Amino acid sequence: MVKHQPLQVYEKQVFVSFVTGIYGCRWKRYQRSQDDSSRWECTWFVILCSSFLLLLFWAYFWLVAQNDFNEFNWSVYNRSGEWRDETIPILASTTVGFSYITFLLILALFHISLGQQLNLYWVHKIGVLATLLTTVSGVVSVDDIWGDEWDILLVSLQSTAPFLHIGALATVTAISWLVAGYVVRRERSTFQMMVLLIYVVILLAVYVAPLTFTCPCIMDRHSLKPRPDIIGRRGAPMLAPENTMVSFNRALQHGASSLEADVTISVDGVPFLMRDHTLRRTTDVSKVFPARQFDDASFFNWTEIRSLNAGHWFLESDPYWTVNTLTARERSRIGNQTVCSLVEMLRLAARSNSSALLNIRKPPPEHPRHRSWFMDTLWAVQKAGISQKRVTWTPDTDRGKVRGLQQTTHEKLSMEEIRQRGITSLTLHYGKASHKDIQEYLANNVSVTVYPVNEPWLYSILWCSGVPSVSSDAPQVLRKVPYPIWLMSQNAYSFIWISSDLVSLVLVIGIFCFQNYHMIRWRMSGMQNYNPEQIMLSAVARRSSRDVNIMKEKLIFSELNNGLSSTEELSLYPENGYARYSHGGLSR
Repeated sequence: MVKHQPLQVYEKQVFVSFVTGIYGCRWKRYQRSQDDSSRWECTWFVILCSSFLLLLFWAYFWLVAQNDFNEFNWSVYNRSGEWRDETIPILASTTVGFSYITFLLILALFHISLGQQLNLYWVHKIGVLATLLTTVSGVVSVDDIWGDEWDILLVSLQSTAPFLHIGALATVTAISWLVAGYVVRRERSTFQMMVLLIYVVILLAVYVAPLTFTCPCIMDRHSLKPRPDIIGRRGAPMLAPENTMVSFNRALQHGASSLEADVTISVDGVPFLMRDHTLRRTTDVSKVFPARQFDDASFFNWTEIRSLNAGHWFLESDPYWTVNTLTARERSRIGNQTVCSLVEMLRLAARSNSSALLNIRKPPPEHPRHRSWFMDTLWAVQKAGISQKRVTWTPDTDRGKVRGLQQTTHEKLSMEEIRQRGITSLTLHYGKASHKDIQEYLANNVSVTVYPVNEPWLYSILWCSGVPSVSSDAPQVLRKVPYPIWLMSQNAYSFIWISSDLVSLVLVIGIFCFQNYHMIRWRMSGMQNYNPEQIMLSAVARRSSRDVNIMKEKLIFSELNNGLSSTEELSLYPENGYARYSHGGLSR
């Protein structure tokens, strides 16, 4: 009579099957291997890591660039002639691509930590390449269309650097487990030493990174200056059509202390408010004057301009996804808006005791008002009845003719040039106004207005920098920022920085010691604690018959040492998923 009893029953490894199945489509035990990954698969791992880092940079860029989405859409409009919210498909594709690559990278790291061989499925290889190429093409396109926007990355670090440092510290500390496992649990080699050296250099760089940070909000709270005034840039263009009376009224309702407008001179000398060079985007000129829809806005007379509707486009295109928040009465009022004249806007500013900032576009040389544009503007200011001291305008030209009005410039000038021109205020893009420059201007009694400021984080760092006023497309958003988002003393931040570095250092040293101790114990135990599970069926399928016999002998001898009789025979039943011993013997 022949008796059978189990030799080794393999436990189900659900998690390992999940990891290797999704990453490399290796769902069965015999498909997996604990051998070293091939150079080809290591190359794909490097490509995967590179794609993740590029997408991380790309996602961070669009996260902080929300401040300028309106500027991006306007840049695209000037090239294509069609107004669309181009940020929606970009954000959607970035979210999907970043989630996909991050998921694959996590699976790859699990492979490494579990000692599994990397083997990326061919479908994923195509997906990784497609994501990488799409991201690279996106970076190139943005650099071509919107190259100046890269400045926002450096500006944003003034607000996010301390938090990014903590995230980077946690990441490199966690990676130490994989590095220690790779370096300690294998025979020493030059490549291992290179990996260890690179890791140590990166770790030290992260530790000392805060020495390079310039964060205005790391300061004594008693040194915080008053809240910057908010200038309604073209009114409140997210709530109503830009440069219309409804928009300016909404800006004043949401706490704007000043109004900013773009001024164009009509062919008959009437200053009116229009940002674009044509009337196509913000009026119905394509319906009223279809043959002239591509003409320069300044070549229309005031009667023609006044006949155009300046509100329907906002309700139809919903450029800021805010139309659904409007009441029926507000929609009706917006739908009846016409192009606003400079006199109307200045009269509103005078009634509300507000000031005005005018960006005047000089007519082209062939325009009949090319030489008298400043007289037309002065006439409008005087007719509106507003004090000239409350009106500031650009460009900074014809200073000898323009007396009594405040003039500013969008140029970043040295203090010597400012004194020579007699300028008392600057209107600068946030990318040109560094913390050091702002402090220098304010110390010399030069007022600084920064634009465009639409996000609370940017408003906060400018507040901490001491900027007296900002120009915003979103006064309704900045109104809800009663205090900087975060404010911390230098001593408090130094304590957090040094403490987090020390905690990270202790964890990294502990991980390396634990891995080394674990490896020493494993080596000292020898074959006494040999785990048959480590003999993978995939290795049996791939290796030569001689190697298979050697592994079988090790398996048998390890069990014999644990007390089995020498008369037992080995019988494998691969079709049943496990191996069995056969106890041979004849029953009489």
